[in-house]
Amino acid sequence: MLAKGVTLRGLEVFEALAATGSVAQAAELTGLSQPAVSQQLRNLETALATELIDHGKRPMLLTPAGQNFLSRTEAALAQLRLAQSELTVMDLAHLSALSIGIIDDFDNDLTPRLVTTLADSLKRCKFKMVTAFSHEIVDDLISKRLHIAISASTGVMMEGVIEYPLARDPFILVTPKGSFIDGAGIDQLRRLPFLRYEREQLIGRQIEAHLARQKVELENRFEIGSHLALMAMVSRRIGWSITTPLGFMRAGRFHAEVDAHPLPFKPFARTISLYASADWAGGVPNDVANTMRRLLQAHMIDPAVSKLPWLSGQMRLLDS
Repeated sequence: MLAKGVTLRGLEVFEALAATGSVAQAAELTGLSQPAVSQQLRNLETALATELIDHGKRPMLLTPAGQNFLSRTEAALAQLRLAQSELTVMDLAHLSALSIGIIDDFDNDLTPRLVTTLADSLKRCKFKMVTAFSHEIVDDLISKRLHIAISASTGVMMEGVIEYPLARDPFILVTPKGSFIDGAGIDQLRRLPFLRYEREQLIGRQIEAHLARQKVELENRFEIGSHLALMAMVSRRIGWSITTPLGFMRAGRFHAEVDAHPLPFKPFARTISLYASADWAGGVPNDVANTMRRLLQAHMIDPAVSKLPWLSGQMRLLDS
């Protein structure tokens, strides 16, 4: 039995404080006031009769007991979030057909979970799911080959299409292990070639547009159409690149040879959105969007912020 005073909210606050080292940032993450965050931590430490955080240091640092407790807390909360996301079953039994396109960034983990959740609700429905690049998915939606699309936002309003924002996915720097020091300028990066995404891809166009706005000119030597191939090249020290946390987390096999950093120039981000034909406005797109937000939080955002704490507050869900 848990000690009296150990609450789910207290564990969430402790996890947020450990990730950010700041009461203010933890309050923003949890949606609580700063006094409420402090009170939740005091209640948890009292219940455990142990100091979890060294209150005399700024940013806050975990005590040895806190470090040990954090690993258990993160595992427990991850399992609870997983259970919550998998309990969600939508009422889609009335549909006769549903076609959905999903950005390939989610292939590893999130797409299988979404599809199995949808399948639980599709009793006699003809169901089609495809994965592709963002620009291909949006084109298929506009041409009415898809009912719903989940992709990076184009930033342009499309006639007859409703956009449901899901998450903010900031762009980050990925470099070979140990090759770049945080805070160093763009000149340090020029020692290795820049590995571009294929320019036809939406992510490639977004990166190129931002580099142009920042007046950053880089040699045009490599242009890669496969995200995993690009990350493999970074891991082999062939060059460096710009991607997003979704892309970084998808390439887990290369993490031992790759570092992720904040950008060395003005930050920017893309929006991951659900798009639906205006004919489908209402219940079904809203249900799928809400389910997708829960899955994103549990399987993408929480693991990314845990691995890269400086992403806290930058990679986040967006209100509908």
